Amino acid sequence: MTADRKQFWALYLSRFAEGFGFITLVTLLPFYIEVLEPSSTTILGVTISSGIIIGLYASGYTIGKALSIVPLAWGGDRFDKRLVLLLVLGLSIVVYALFPLVDSSASFILLRLLQGVAVTGSSLMGLSLVGQIADVGTRANHIGKANAANFAASIVGSLSAGLLYDQYGFGPIFAIIVCVLFVAWFGTYRYLEPDETRVEGFPFTGLALNRRILTLSSFRFQYAFSVEIVRTWTAVFAGVSAAQGGIAMGAFAVSMIVAAEKFTNMICQPFTGRLSDGYGRALFVFAGGTAYGLIAFLVPLTPTIGAALALPATYPYLGTLSQAFLPLLVISGLLGVADSFREPASMALFADEGTSEGGVASSFGIRELVWRPGSIAGPLIAGELMTGFTMASVFYVGGAFALTGSVTFLLILSRFHGTNALWSW
Repeated sequence: MTADRKQFWALYLSRFAEGFGFITLVTLLPFYIEVLEPSSTTILGVTISSGIIIGLYASGYTIGKALSIVPLAWGGDRFDKRLVLLLVLGLSIVVYALFPLVDSSASFILLRLLQGVAVTGSSLMGLSLVGQIADVGTRANHIGKANAANFAASIVGSLSAGLLYDQYGFGPIFAIIVCVLFVAWFGTYRYLEPDETRVEGFPFTGLALNRRILTLSSFRFQYAFSVEIVRTWTAVFAGVSAAQGGIAMGAFAVSMIVAAEKFTNMICQPFTGRLSDGYGRALFVFAGGTAYGLIAFLVPLTPTIGAALALPATYPYLGTLSQAFLPLLVISGLLGVADSFREPASMALFADEGTSEGGVASSFGIRELVWRPGSIAGPLIAGELMTGFTMASVFYVGGAFALTGSVTFLLILSRFHGTNALWSW
């Protein structure tokens, strides 16, 4: 095996470990809501609603990501990305080891914040190194493979989390995550070569004004709201009680819903990444975003679809679920297909600009920063919509964000970069 291939496999392993831990919390989120029973509280005379606290269960993670992007991206460009990756993988081990001790909403939100810091560092350094080691003509393909490793872990993680939680509760799940992260840490230490690139100054300044990055950001800023709302609340919709607008499926059934989106994304990304290398990355960003928004509208209709098709509500080994189970499983898978068109193409475009401007970690850092408003505010909006209006309104608003992002991207792309930019980028 060549030295570069060993490095790619070490980076794929770190992406696997990151995805394994992340998806576990997504899968278990509705059950933390049920167990911790968040309620309205007053702090310094300000009343915080239960909907906002539920939103913070997701947004605590993204707040941690937002606070850590700039220092971690700057540190990766200024110093050794491999060393930074080892440090954040070590932080992940500590954080996941502490999750079984959670006994309140405050402690859960705090650990979610620290989880956000760790996942941000792992993602930024891992993807930056993949983009840096890969040749420009194979960049989206290698990024697609790295993301496929992340999604493979998401599938294994979500299914095992649902099964283990039903049998044993929270504790054993996090013990497994810690073991997986330790293996990733050792593989990174053993096989990944030190990063000798050094970028002086503050690359964010120049990259923030890069025309291509600004154009991509017009889409990504809005699309973040869509994904953070739809992806998280698909699991919430499947798992919470009917009284809260959900369909009250068991943990393993919820994990299957979550895994469906990850599975189709994993299968498609290496292929769609290779296609976008040859046929135009901007086209794949636009097509994926548009499809994601349209499919999101179908999520709250799954009970109606199941009833109209007279689908079964009881399944072997799973017990009584809902007639919505199969439609929701299929729609979750279609969301993964749509996102597989967008993600490797988008990442490759950011890697292209960062590599050419001498600050690949900072380029990915800007990509993360643009995502942060949606990832923080999106779950808060969804929590308020869920408790103040209807569960269906969550998905209608989430889908609308994806569509407006795609339209904005197409208009700016055509106006400032020419009508053929959709295929030439």
